[in-house]
Amino acid sequence: MATASPLEQLRRRLALAVGANAVFDGWTRKAVDSAAAQLAIDPVQARLAMPKSQSGMIDLYIQELDRALEAYFTPERLKGMKIREKIRALVWRRLEIMGPAREAIRRALAILAMPQNVPLALRIGWRTADLMWRIAGDTSTDFNHYTKRVTLGAVYGSTLLVWLDDQSKGWSETAAFLDRRIDVVMRIEKFKAEWRGSSTQRLSLSRFLGRLRYPPR
Repeated sequence: MATASPLEQLRRRLALAVGANAVFDGWTRKAVDSAAAQLAIDPVQARLAMPKSQSGMIDLYIQELDRALEAYFTPERLKGMKIREKIRALVWRRLEIMGPAREAIRRALAILAMPQNVPLALRIGWRTADLMWRIAGDTSTDFNHYTKRVTLGAVYGSTLLVWLDDQSKGWSETAAFLDRRIDVVMRIEKFKAEWRGSSTQRLSLSRFLGRLRYPPR
């Protein structure tokens, strides 16, 4: 893995702190200055290192969230966990990392929802879902690779929206919602696995589709 340049290292140092300050200052240069002051970084260097656009700052912040998530889930921490437990732990840890910047996340979602930022938002969502599955040990390369990421992206996105408004102790409402969503996903994955493993079902489905296309006379 290539060593990050000094400028990239500076961006990474600033990213999460900028997110925390965006709670008060928005995704602005003021948040960059506040983060620089907290970390004893020259504000001129900080401004040069950070993207100028709001969407760029948000993207950089989320990239650092991804790195923090990957660093936290070492093989030792994941050892012995079932896939459902891994996915649940990954989503929950992601929320914990974002905790200090919850209001900034709300603003970030509004910014990413702007028409000009939708392509970036889609790339960010896919990147995070892909990372979670890779951390969980997924190595699929077929169509299942894509469906897993789309499904997890939907689970994470809907859980994020619940979390933003959750005032319950320990985010218990979010936890319950997440558990319900993961239960649904696991049932779907179980069904898919059983269907793929049954040649009889596949043949029956093929015959059924054939009859739809070429009905008997």
